[in-house]
Amino acid sequence: MASTLAHEQQERQAQRARQVRQGPAKRPDGEAQLEPPPWPHGQDATHAVTNQAPPLAPYDASDDAALLEGLRREGAGWAEEDVRRLGALAGGAQAQEWADQANRHEPELRTHDRYGTRIDEVDFHPAWHHLMRTAVTEGLAGAPWADERPGAHVARSAGGLVWGHTDAGHGCPTSMTYAAVPALRAQPELAAVYEPLLAARVYEPGLRVPAEKQGLLAGMGMTEKQGGSDVRTNTTTATPTAEPGVYTLCGHKWFTSAPMCDVFLVLAQAPGGLSCFLVPRVLPDGSRNTFRIQRLKDKLGNRSNASSEPEFDGTVAWLVGPEGRGVKTIIEMVNCTRLDCVMMSAALMRKTLVEAGHHVRHRGAFGAQLIDQPLMRNVLADLALESEAATTLTLRLAGAADRTVRAGGGGDEAAFRRIATAVGKFWVTKRGPAFTAEALECLGGNGYVEESGMPRHYREAPLLSIWEGSGNVNALDVLRALGREPGAAEALFAELALARGADARLDAAVTRLGAGLGEASPAGARRLVELMALTLQASLLVRHAPSAVADAFCATRLGGDWGHSFGTLPDSADVDAILERSLPG
Repeated sequence: MASTLAHEQQERQAQRARQVRQGPAKRPDGEAQLEPPPWPHGQDATHAVTNQAPPLAPYDASDDAALLEGLRREGAGWAEEDVRRLGALAGGAQAQEWADQANRHEPELRTHDRYGTRIDEVDFHPAWHHLMRTAVTEGLAGAPWADERPGAHVARSAGGLVWGHTDAGHGCPTSMTYAAVPALRAQPELAAVYEPLLAARVYEPGLRVPAEKQGLLAGMGMTEKQGGSDVRTNTTTATPTAEPGVYTLCGHKWFTSAPMCDVFLVLAQAPGGLSCFLVPRVLPDGSRNTFRIQRLKDKLGNRSNASSEPEFDGTVAWLVGPEGRGVKTIIEMVNCTRLDCVMMSAALMRKTLVEAGHHVRHRGAFGAQLIDQPLMRNVLADLALESEAATTLTLRLAGAADRTVRAGGGGDEAAFRRIATAVGKFWVTKRGPAFTAEALECLGGNGYVEESGMPRHYREAPLLSIWEGSGNVNALDVLRALGREPGAAEALFAELALARGADARLDAAVTRLGAGLGEASPAGARRLVELMALTLQASLLVRHAPSAVADAFCATRLGGDWGHSFGTLPDSADVDAILERSLPG
């Protein structure tokens, strides 16, 4: 058989060769008769592109019902026009290109200039500066602290949810700048100088005297190589000088992101114990403070952002808050950045869901468009439930933060915020990697190549669970809050009670949660906090989402009618209604 096929192929090749030598055959009228080409569809047939999704951009990143409804519900409806405008910009071809370029052209460390002078600077691609300028101008850094309108912090989180469709890396310095303000207020004389500049909507890169700039960025340096999250083991020392409140630091920090920020809040061991300090890159007299960048981290993701190891050696610093109260002083900064971890995870979920939905609308397989395949619809609907739950919780936490600020830091919302932010940080960021992997898989092999953008999102997802305390740290922090702050548990259950009677599965889960509190232990912390997160998300959806969304979430996440992977919704789930709500038109 094989020899026969080979013989036929040789005959066809010989015939084509004779046709080329003899030229076109003649018709009876003497005109040349065009022979069919050697291949049925022409030489370019293999280069015709079909059954591929067109580029997603431009699209509207704010085209999200859960986002816009939450924005209004949490008191920031006045910002909707700005959020919609920013969403259109985020989904535009230019902003998406900025994000791609900022990650392809990574930051470069320059320790010395051409003359050998130590400068410790990091160069960024222009795309990074475009992203940063937009974020700061749009109020995604410290602007809410200077905004008297109720809901200003909610508006910022909503802006982050849509601008997060671009690049996650530049969200690090904007987040730390936002979070630095409440910690800095522990030292009013420093806050009077720096807070207005941290809250400004002006992006002014480059190292100069902070007080002479129109806008500042702040970073944070907590961890060290020997301790990580256990910051009380830090070995960086702080030695008082003759000037009150001024110290010199000596030590080596392990993860300090965005080293080109203007000022940093760092922890160091003072004579009175672990304390918080403000470290400017440039001193008031214009000289460079000692901030030796030993190297930039070679990270899994977050490639557009520079994470560094700075060394302090006689570095001048100003005390923030009392000596020995460093953790208490900086914890408010941590609470703010934890909220941003939840927000950025939710933004990443939404971004990858939109990408997956766009692909399956334009891709056919097995005789139908992927969007019409029942199992693919199940997967997308399951992802949509997870995304809406994450977005809704993010905006509820932002609302709690805003109302806590308006109340001067106390009240029921403050207690709810304290425990719910740690719960949300644990759970939403944990869901991110599995979610992003499933969304990537919706694109198949196309999603596994860099040009799709999905590998970048996949590499980014684990960071948000690690940054500001990994899963164990946050789970144990919830237990700590339950043990040391009695009002935290009451605030959580008061929130859950708002949905009492609306869904029997939710009521049963809340009962289990109440029983579990009495048996809470470090070994079971994750199990307990997971149930807290699911009941909290379910209660919000039962109260605020359409019945199709709330019912499917409660049936699967609380009722046990679910598998171990996305795409295992029961037949009772109203998949069509869920997708109609969640996927952009």
